[in-house]
Parts: sequence; structure tokens; C-alpha cells
Amino acid sequence: MVTDEKYRQAMQRFDDANRKDPNKEDVIGEKYPGELLYAERMTKWLNKMDPDASVELRLAARCQHIERWVIPREKYPMNRPGYIKWRNELKKYHAQRAEEILKDVGYDTETIERVKKLVMKKGLKTDPEVQMLEDVICLVFLEFYFEDFSHKHEDEKLEGILKKTWKKMSPEGRKMALKLKFPDRLEKIVEAAIT
Repeated sequence: MVTDEKYRQAMQRFDDANRKDPNKEDVIGEKYPGELLYAERMTKWLNKMDPDASVELRLAARCQHIERWVIPREKYPMNRPGYIKWRNELKKYHAQRAEEILKDVGYDTETIERVKKLVMKKGLKTDPEVQMLEDVICLVFLEFYFEDFSHKHEDEKLEGILKKTWKKMSPEGRKMALKLKFPDRLEKIVEAAIT
């Protein structure tokens, strides 16, 4: 586990930023900032998947959605091109905020550029750390957000989304995903999507 002061400060700054999320989630009767909760879930899954993850990968996982609420989905057309544009703008914003915080706590340019590359997910399928980050993102989505997400979409659309998610995951990520439990309706959709 990483324990140096720069790392501790960076993680604290990421968390402080995400603590300001106006969107709250109910966790055992307590209201919790949504993006702070997401960041903590990312770290937990990364620890499961890669206990020896690099500092850069740990930092990237923690700030992957930093201040996501700043660029709301509603500002973009509610179609596929609008969604892609929104996601690309978010990636740039997350990378920029990560850079500002990491510079401020004293990280060198090489480390900062590596974290930005990971946050931007450049090199998926060719860079093992980008792939690990993608696996963690997919696992967090499947475990914590997929069920709520499913209430807003038809089964056919969910199956399509899961097929895309499955393609992005590594064999190890898929193996972990298969251990997750879903309600019956979603279990059937998952089975249809991955076969």
C-alpha cells in the first residue's frame, strides 16, 4: 500500500473535491456525496483486482469521475453523438483537474502525464493499466449502478450496453463480473449479453 505524503495529499484533495457533489446517494440511511462514493468503490475494486497497482493507477482510479457533476449530461443532445461528446468532455475535464491537484501537491510531470493518460483511457486493449482501470470501471458499474440504470431502459437496450461493456473487459475482469449476483430479470439480460 502506498503511504507517502504526496499520495496521501492527492487522494485527500480528490476526495475533498468529490465531497462537494450536490448529488447524494443513500447509504445505510445516510446521504453520501455520489462521486465520493464512486471514487471509494473504484479504489476498493482496484484493491481486489490489483493489490500491487502502481501509484499512477491508484490515483487515476480515485479521480476518474472527479467533479463529474460540473458538466451535466443535459447540456448535450440526448442522443448517441451527444452522449459521446459529453463523455469526451468529461475525460478532458477529469484529466485537467487531476493535473491541477497533482501539480499542487508536488508530483513530477512524468507521473502527472501517466495519470492523465490513464484517466483519458488512452491505450485500451494495449496498455495493461488502462485495461485494468476499464475493468474496474465496468465492475463498479455492474455491482453498484446497473440495477438502478436498468429501471430507465428497455431490456433490449440493456443487453446492447452490456455487450459493449463485456467487449471492453479483459478475461480477468469478465471472470470477476461473472461472480456478481443480479436480480432474476437482470441475470437473464446478462446471460443473453455475454453468450
